Amino acid sequence: MDALNLKLKNLFYPSHKPSKKLMIILHGRGDSAYGLAGIPPHFKMDDEMNYLLLDAPYDYYGGRSWYDLPPNQLEGIEYSSKILTEICDELFAKQFDISQSFLFGFSQGSLLVFEFGARYHQAFAGYFAISGYIYDAKKLLKEINSKVKESKWLCTHGRQDDVLPFIDSMNQVETLQDGGLDVEFRPFNKRHNLIMNELELIAEYMKL
Repeated sequence: MDALNLKLKNLFYPSHKPSKKLMIILHGRGDSAYGLAGIPPHFKMDDEMNYLLLDAPYDYYGGRSWYDLPPNQLEGIEYSSKILTEICDELFAKQFDISQSFLFGFSQGSLLVFEFGARYHQAFAGYFAISGYIYDAKKLLKEINSKVKESKWLCTHGRQDDVLPFIDSMNQVETLQDGGLDVEFRPFNKRHNLIMNELELIAEYMKL
């Protein structure tokens, strides 16, 4: 475990063999990069995949946050998207290959997968949005980078989620699907958390 010299604090797990593949992992509200540090080994791609876990820019009761609570999210979403753009521009200039890389987010991080990832001027190989929501699906469709429509998109959500309602997430994803973004929406019998079945599904997507 190491760290890269970036605008956000981070944890970096280098691949065992030289590789330009990278997964960027974004945590949820009140958490940090350390909170998701146990995820990379579950993908069983240590030989070929580098992992970068980023800390969100805002303090939140001892943890970190990507944006404020509703209805005051927009300023933080835009600021976090700006920082992520600068970080990705730096990472994918020479060090890594975005066409072989993935963007993963849980909860607040999931929202950034959509709100930042779909607008970013380069396309990742795949996008994984776990237990989150979309700030403005209709606006996103107007501003989406058309190149990301060729990438893999997977959104998962718990039917028993007691933090972010399942039906809201499903309806927002359906808006994107109707607008031409091929997102697979996969429900799970879980609450607002990550489970092994999800990680196994994501690992399958990464290897396709």
